[in-house]
Amino acid sequence: MPWEEVMYAEFLLGDKARVIQALLFVAGINTLLQTLFGTRLPTVVGGGSSAYIYPIAYIITDSSLQQISDSHELLSKLSTTSLSCKQATQVVASALQCCSWTSQRTSTLQARMGAGTVECGVMLGSNCKIWDLSPTLERFIQTMRAIQGALIVASSIQIILGYSQVWGLFSRFFSPLGMAPVVGLVGLGLFQRGFPVLGDCVEIGIPMLLLVIGLSQYLKHVRPFRDIPIFERFPVLICVPFVWIYAVILTAGGAYRHKSDITQHSCRTDRANLISTAPWFMFPYPFQWGPPTFSAGHSFAMMSAVIVSMVESTGAYMAASRLAIATPPPAYVLSRGIGWQGIGVLLDGLYGTVIGSTVSVENVGLLGLTRVGSRRVVQISAGFMIFFSILGKFGAVFASIPFPIFAALYCILFGLVASIGISFLQFTNMNSMRNLIIIGLTLFLGISVPQFFNQYWTLSRHGLVHTNAGWFNAFLNTLFSSPPTVGLIVAVLLDNTLEVERSKKDRGMPWWVKFRTFKGDNRNEEFYTLPFNLNRFFPPT
Repeated sequence: MPWEEVMYAEFLLGDKARVIQALLFVAGINTLLQTLFGTRLPTVVGGGSSAYIYPIAYIITDSSLQQISDSHELLSKLSTTSLSCKQATQVVASALQCCSWTSQRTSTLQARMGAGTVECGVMLGSNCKIWDLSPTLERFIQTMRAIQGALIVASSIQIILGYSQVWGLFSRFFSPLGMAPVVGLVGLGLFQRGFPVLGDCVEIGIPMLLLVIGLSQYLKHVRPFRDIPIFERFPVLICVPFVWIYAVILTAGGAYRHKSDITQHSCRTDRANLISTAPWFMFPYPFQWGPPTFSAGHSFAMMSAVIVSMVESTGAYMAASRLAIATPPPAYVLSRGIGWQGIGVLLDGLYGTVIGSTVSVENVGLLGLTRVGSRRVVQISAGFMIFFSILGKFGAVFASIPFPIFAALYCILFGLVASIGISFLQFTNMNSMRNLIIIGLTLFLGISVPQFFNQYWTLSRHGLVHTNAGWFNAFLNTLFSSPPTVGLIVAVLLDNTLEVERSKKDRGMPWWVKFRTFKGDNRNEEFYTLPFNLNRFFPPT
């Protein structure tokens, strides 16, 4: 590999470690805020939704950021044979106006290269050869700042819709019949993260899948320690280390030495180099990439992802409430949760996590797999996320786990969330042809329409909607590439326009209506009352 590629990789790996640490840190804070003051359901808020891919890709490919390459053209004209090392250094320094953000990694790069000096992303080797990395690195920093600004502005959508109770008012159009396919699509819509990813490394993914099913289902009644259902409560904690060690042995034994790049990237445990590049201690702080930059087009594009995240989180909250044996969140609680989720997206923008926060669907499925629905357990896990984000090496160790291990878990967890959505149908009349049409059409279009949009994204990288307005393209492509969003549009439209008055009982409204208000059911106060007696100051509306 050329020296400039090695150096560029070193810079990016360091940035990747910083992004992962910031993501963990903010996810821990958002989870604590959501479980304390939001919906109070045992859900992890973090990780981000795939809906953010479109607007982020639009920002990355924006022409204003792609034009950052003037310094590269200048350096390419320098003749290293006619300049001394001192002269070359002076020219580079004056041309690039050396930036402080690269000085932290100068010593690391010098140690890895073994010779030369580094100034502002430029390596001057022992033979005075100039390796120019600054244009790409500068573009990376400017892109991060643009994403930060877009997230900060877009977070206002969730904050306004949440705290103004508008989303709660809109939730009055929901019913068990409408929520069943939407929640189902929250799980089914993520099918591409399951076996297609597991199949990239079947020698790791298949054992993980079989082990989790075996321990959690077939051995759940086996109790090596009296009164402690270890295999039922901790199948993930038991299986992940064993399969991970197995993957380390395969890697060390050279099993992937002559395999394709895709196989090596998916299976090897030493490909990411995150452990070596992550610092031992690093406390994430706001604006670590510099002050955010704001653009109307970037912000409008990001708003689409925030809207999709809001829909997906609503479905996840409904599923979590059933798995935690709680009542469906009333409109007031749902709005409160969306408002705090908006605060979470704001924090994502401030800390530069690249992607916005949403409810972790895999965590919702984990509630059902482990049968642990305590919010205290989730709050403790949030503390661990914050801890591992500060101790960079520990967080990097967990981040180095091969992704097919997680894909095996997703096959179970996403499927479980989908089945929770289907369980809402028990409150409806499935002998009604009206209901069958709504359910069938919602599920089919909820999978078929996003698949159609994603095909164009895969082939052309600009999506099905491709006009001269990039923000408009990103907005529509994001909305219609989300299965839960398409499902919600179809389900709410049909369920509230087809024979509404004559079908109240068939839709499941007699069971649903008592949970729409905070005081409609006595159990609501048990599940959703704010801590520290805060309901006195923020009474339910």
